[in-house]
Amino acid sequence: MALLEIRHISKNFGGIKAIADFSLEAEAGQIHGIIGPNGAGKTTIFNTISGVYQADSGSVVLSGEDITRLPQYKITRLGIGRTFQNIRIFRGLTIEENVLCAFDPQSKYSVFGGLIPTPKRFKEEKRGRELARKYLEVVGMADKKDERPENLSYGNQRKVEIARALMCEPKVLLLDEPAAGLTPTEVMELTDLIKRISVEFGFAILLIEHRLDLVMSISDLIHVQNFGETIAVGTADEVQHNQAVIEAYLGAEQ
Repeated sequence: MALLEIRHISKNFGGIKAIADFSLEAEAGQIHGIIGPNGAGKTTIFNTISGVYQADSGSVVLSGEDITRLPQYKITRLGIGRTFQNIRIFRGLTIEENVLCAFDPQSKYSVFGGLIPTPKRFKEEKRGRELARKYLEVVGMADKKDERPENLSYGNQRKVEIARALMCEPKVLLLDEPAAGLTPTEVMELTDLIKRISVEFGFAILLIEHRLDLVMSISDLIHVQNFGETIAVGTADEVQHNQAVIEAYLGAEQ
């Protein structure tokens, strides 16, 4: 059984077919790239997996459990973590506090413990800080934990967002255009980081990205979308030589 099974999901918005019969099976430790022109339905796939939208048909199965109709918070607790196209940071909070925000759904003290300082609450708060520092260390930002994220470079803000996604302790990590706006040097650092966390944590990673050099260099399989439909699935070499993919990106010869 695959860690994540997406079985023939479809999603329409009015008369627009955003996803048409999309399927994917991801094993632990695999990286799947999802590419395609703007409007191909890539982010809609992520939104459907993570519960922002509900699929019109098909199913999403995580570790054998059907999560298709579950609310977002339950899907996150079961093991789906993600980042977004546009960086979402909380101004006024430190980097560590931004990362700690993702720990609240994982904490194990009661509502009563949230109102009154109990030993269990102090224990959980300590565990949260330790996890936040662990994941900031993983992304290379531990030495900046007390800084404000709005003062960081775009590349470092992306790292903070990835650390926050890791705080959910996911089984599957969804990265939505993590290289957007990054310099070539930052893209190289991000590529190394994604490879490293894939090996270190062993979860499945789904990656939406327009930087084809990044996708081609780290993906075990690449899914190519165009107008909501999957036009090719294969290795980097296979999709680069696929005629339908070439036409989708460069246009058909007249």
